[in-house]
Amino acid sequence: MSTLDKILSAGRRARDASGALLGQNWGKSGWKASGRALAAGEVPQRIIPGPPPSAAGDEESLDVWGFKDTGFSIDARGVVKLTGTRYELCGEELPNLVPWIEDVMAIQIEPRDVHESAYPVKIPEPIRNAAFQDAIRTFLAEDQLTDAPQIRLRHGHGHTQEEMYAIKYGQVKRVPDLVVYPSEEEHVIRMVELAKEHGCCLIPYGGGTNVTDALKCPADEKRTIVSVDMRRMNRVLWIDPANRIACIQSGAVGRHIAKQLADYGFTMGHEPDSIEFSTLGGWIATHASGMKKNKYGNIEDIVQDFNAVTSDGLLARHDINPREAVGADPRRFMFGSEGNLGIITQAIVKLFPLPEVQRYGSVLFPDFRSGVAFMYDLQQEGTPPASVRLVDNIQFQFSMALKPAKTGIAVQKSRLEKLFVTKVKGFDPEKMVACTLVFEGPDAEVSNQEDTVYRLATRHGGMKAGGENGRKGYQLTFGIAYIRDFVMKHYVIAESFETSVPWSKAIQLCDNVKRRVNKEHAAAVLPGRPFITCRVTQVYQTGVCIYFYLAFSYKGVKDPSHAFAQIELAARDEILQSGGSLSHHHGVGKLRKKFLPQIMSDAALSWNARTKQAVDPDNIFGVRNQQMADEMSFDVPVAPAANSKTDSDRAANSTAAKAKTAVKAKAMRKPAAKKTTSKAPARKNPARKKASPKSSPAN
Repeated sequence: MSTLDKILSAGRRARDASGALLGQNWGKSGWKASGRALAAGEVPQRIIPGPPPSAAGDEESLDVWGFKDTGFSIDARGVVKLTGTRYELCGEELPNLVPWIEDVMAIQIEPRDVHESAYPVKIPEPIRNAAFQDAIRTFLAEDQLTDAPQIRLRHGHGHTQEEMYAIKYGQVKRVPDLVVYPSEEEHVIRMVELAKEHGCCLIPYGGGTNVTDALKCPADEKRTIVSVDMRRMNRVLWIDPANRIACIQSGAVGRHIAKQLADYGFTMGHEPDSIEFSTLGGWIATHASGMKKNKYGNIEDIVQDFNAVTSDGLLARHDINPREAVGADPRRFMFGSEGNLGIITQAIVKLFPLPEVQRYGSVLFPDFRSGVAFMYDLQQEGTPPASVRLVDNIQFQFSMALKPAKTGIAVQKSRLEKLFVTKVKGFDPEKMVACTLVFEGPDAEVSNQEDTVYRLATRHGGMKAGGENGRKGYQLTFGIAYIRDFVMKHYVIAESFETSVPWSKAIQLCDNVKRRVNKEHAAAVLPGRPFITCRVTQVYQTGVCIYFYLAFSYKGVKDPSHAFAQIELAARDEILQSGGSLSHHHGVGKLRKKFLPQIMSDAALSWNARTKQAVDPDNIFGVRNQQMADEMSFDVPVAPAANSKTDSDRAANSTAAKAKTAVKAKAMRKPAAKKTTSKAPARKNPARKKASPKSSPAN
């Protein structure tokens, strides 16, 4: 079972056991939303959960994806194995993976030929602001701030290939100078005030899982860069079982949120592929989507309200209601803001009862076009299950190559199954594709969805491939995330990217992108063949999300990271030309910001930039993602830096003189309107309270 499956199972057991504590209206789907009970005043009080699950044994790697105890390795025979015990794939021998990669990419992988990592590469010395550090020490404990080199390095990158290659084989020009760990909202408010006073730059940090260069520090930033790691603000503050909402701090990690809510019979339903490591605040800041969005919605559908600390103070409301028409809501600017406007501290989210049943399914189709046609009809004619994902032929073959070695009767069974599919059903192994499904909900609803799915699949030449294959396909999502860093050691560089596109353009977009990648790979005279594959991951009435994987061998290539970036940029250009979006859920960051003028009018870009200057006139949140800070001038007070290497040198810098300097990012486009260097009118911070009423556990 996957970690999330275990959480759901344990949650159902805990839910049933909780009935005695929570009253007679507590049933198999959590608190029963009974009108009689509400009318009689039998409404349970808010639940105040304990602290999040212990993180003992869950140490994360600093230089590769995932948990430190998990990773792919290869032996002298060329057999691959996933270490650890966290995933079903762990400990299994995978004899077919390397031969399959070699065949598809026309390369050779020699187990002993390893590109040895130089991690950690040289880490820039910190730019210290002694006055700021002295001030924050008045309310933070010593274990809530650090300038340890490798911790600073980790907080200065996400998981793009460019960043992961740089920390192992290249150089990193700029990283945060200080990492701080607030544990309450008041800490964040005071940090922002002190950053304004002492001329520091703040960059919020959640799980560090982004793939858009969103955490990459501007190389020319002269101020002290402070990474504000939110993961100690990680509690579920309260659960309201009657109204099915919960208040959760923004640093809570997805897997912990799922566990705590499941203990009381609920789920948020938001499951991005990064759920084991990403945080609630990160989901909001990047406008995230999860694999079960068909049933539960995207993050903007789930989040009802949130608090955010800006340079003007705390954005907050006292009450939470189902819907309001109260004018423009400044908090809505924070969705997708990617750290440019402030720091999200907590959110109120919708809850759903844990599904009564969870079942998996899978369907084979003769080709990708048939699979897309099925998904279109499913969206138009039925109610799609919680998750429905269609992989193309290369990705289907990839999943087959990840199957453990078979022994005994399993070998014969596998041969018979293959003969049936290819000979009896006539499926071409070089064209067939697979669709995996996750059904969740009441038993009757799930049964109806299954009937619809398999009826429509038959219409398009599909054949049922069983729930077990669907379950394993779903679980592979978490295990295969470790492959990118494994193959990088063997001279294969890889990354993913995604888009959304109308139904009418989906198939052509996939074809165009694959054709463009092959063309660019050949023009660059790179080794072997590129690995380019796609899957349809989320469906909407108006279109789909398409997720690509790209890889190529870099053996003998002078600057492989740059070569990859050029091909990825070409692929993104092709996506836009084919009618796709700049991003469905990864976001923009710095990786895709140059494409913004192709998708937005000058006026739209100007609005975003002027919003940034209006609400953050000193550019305190100076991460420079998107184009919010490009071509705008900011008057920033900068304290004289002290590049001292020990805290004993802090006294030399205790009195910081303010010097006005203009921080101006390199222009990425022609200005839509005449630039202005004028500062927004000074504003006083509104009076604030220690905790807003909606966040108080006692409320």
